[in-house]
Amino acid sequence: MGELEQNIQRARSAVGEELDALLHHPSPLVLSALLENHAMDPPKLCVLLARKDLPVEFLEEIGARKPLLKDYSVKKALAFHPRAPRLVGLRLFRDLYLMDLAQFALSPSVSQELKRYAEEQILARLPQLPLGQKIMLARRGPGRVAGALVAQGHAQVLPIALNNAFLTESNVLKVLARDKVSTNVVQAIVNHPKWSQSYNVRLALVRNPNAPLATILAFLPHITVSDLRILAEPGIIPANLRKYLEAEVQRRMRASQKSG
Repeated sequence: MGELEQNIQRARSAVGEELDALLHHPSPLVLSALLENHAMDPPKLCVLLARKDLPVEFLEEIGARKPLLKDYSVKKALAFHPRAPRLVGLRLFRDLYLMDLAQFALSPSVSQELKRYAEEQILARLPQLPLGQKIMLARRGPGRVAGALVAQGHAQVLPIALNNAFLTESNVLKVLARDKVSTNVVQAIVNHPKWSQSYNVRLALVRNPNAPLATILAFLPHITVSDLRILAEPGIIPANLRKYLEAEVQRRMRASQKSG
């Protein structure tokens, strides 16, 4: 019997230090044999899954063995493995805890497809979440999730979500582009020290019917003439606001002529 065959047999029955050593064996055949060992409890399986060099085929084998996935720690370790097969990961997401999904979505090694799927799993759960979990997500969740929480406009969640480190200008703009964004959300963005200074957010606020007139007038001197002209075209902003934009364009033109 060759050395490989001996190691395969050992893997099926080893315990203690011998089993611990086999967890680091390079052969996929030995690794598969370990899955038949009754001493392979969840902690040992998690040690094995911590190896970044595991073959995709071996990970697929673990994903196909439902008894091994009864333990949550194993399920999470497999889902988070950088080589986890796509279909295995998609199947496991449904069972991951909320903050584990958030952690997965923020992992830099995750593909955009899986990241988006994880975010969608979180977004689907948002309506049923208690306030405490929404606050946690507002503080530490992905930017797309924080944007959805901003749009909900809950008084205790909104300011935390606006300060989320992963919230992007694009997320904020998507909130302001919604048909029925509430007045309190618009006002919170207007008052926010970061987002109220963003040029594109200011443009979106000028377009938004819930933005206070005083805010719009304060923003106009900081908007380019070309953008003011676009905003003043029919159908973009209410007719009663158009006169303010046109007046600002005229003021700039006169100032330009004087300086010229």
